[in-house]
Amino acid sequence: MRENLPRIVSLLPAATEIVCALGAAAGLVGVSHECDFPDAVRGLLVLTTSRVGNDSSSAAIDAAVRALVHDALSIYSVDEARLAALAPDLILTQDLCQVCAVSLDDVRSAVARLAHREDVQIVSLRPTRLDDVWRDVETVATALGRAERGRALRKELETRIQRIAERASGASSRPRVASVEWLEPLMLGGTWMPELIELAGGEPLGAGAGQPAPTVSSAELARMKPDVVVVKPCGFDLERTLRERELVERAVLTSIAPACRVYASDGNAFFNRPGPRLVESLEILAACIQPELFQDFALKHRGVLVPLAARGYFRPVNV
Repeated sequence: MRENLPRIVSLLPAATEIVCALGAAAGLVGVSHECDFPDAVRGLLVLTTSRVGNDSSSAAIDAAVRALVHDALSIYSVDEARLAALAPDLILTQDLCQVCAVSLDDVRSAVARLAHREDVQIVSLRPTRLDDVWRDVETVATALGRAERGRALRKELETRIQRIAERASGASSRPRVASVEWLEPLMLGGTWMPELIELAGGEPLGAGAGQPAPTVSSAELARMKPDVVVVKPCGFDLERTLRERELVERAVLTSIAPACRVYASDGNAFFNRPGPRLVESLEILAACIQPELFQDFALKHRGVLVPLAARGYFRPVNV
C-alpha cells in the first residue's frame, strides 16, 4: 500500500536511500541513473542521463566535467517527458555539487514545463557536514509527512555513530589520515570526511570539515606524512578503483613512507553519499584507522575494503 504517500521523484542517490530508510520506498515513482540502493529501487523509471562516461581515465573524466562546468552546461540531463508523465508531487535533488546530481536549476526548468503540475514541491539538499546530513533526514521526512519517523531515524543513526566514536576513543594513538577523493588530479576528502576520520580515531589531513575537496600534488601528500591513506574516488566502486592501480601507485603509493597503511574502498556506495550509509562508511574508516579495535568491521566490510602494498600487490583484508 502507498499509505497516502506523495508521488516521489528522487534525483539524488542519497535522497533515495533516505526515503527508503524512512519506510517510504512505495512512494518512489522515478529516480536518477545513479540510484542503485536499496534493491527496492531497481526497476523504477530512470529520469536522468550523464554527459560524462565513467569508463574513461580519472584525468579524462575530470577534464570532461571541468569543460561542461566551464561552458555552463549541466553534467546531467533530465528526461522532461518522463518526468511529466510521472506527475510527481515531490522532487528531491541537491545544489551542493554539480557532479553529484542534476542541478537545481535544471530541475526547476523541467518542472516549469509541467504546466499541469505547478504545485510540485522541490526539496533541495545541501549538506556539507554530518549535522547537515541528519537534518536532511528530518527535512525529507517532513516532506513525506513522516516527521516523527525522521526524528527517530536521526536519533538511531547518531546513536550508532556515537557508539563507534566511544570505541575509537580507547585507542592508544590517533593516526594521521588522508582520504583520497579523486586520483588525477589528486584530491582529498572534504565536507563530512574530516569529521568521520576524527570519529574513527584518526587525525584528518589536508582538508577541513565542511570545506570543498582540496587538490594537492603527490609531493604535498608526502609532506603531510600520513599514517593511513584511504583511496575511495567519488563515484567509483571498488572494482573501478582497482582498475586505476597504476595511477594509484604513481599518485599515492610512491609518495608515502613504507610504514603507511593504504586501503582502497568503494567511493560510490559509501563516503560520498550523504545519507544513512555514512554510518557504514564510518565503520569502514574505523577498520582502516584502528584495526586492532575494529576487527569486526573489517570482517563485516571485507567485500569493499582492500589493503594496498607499496609495489601494487593487492591482497585481501586480513581479519
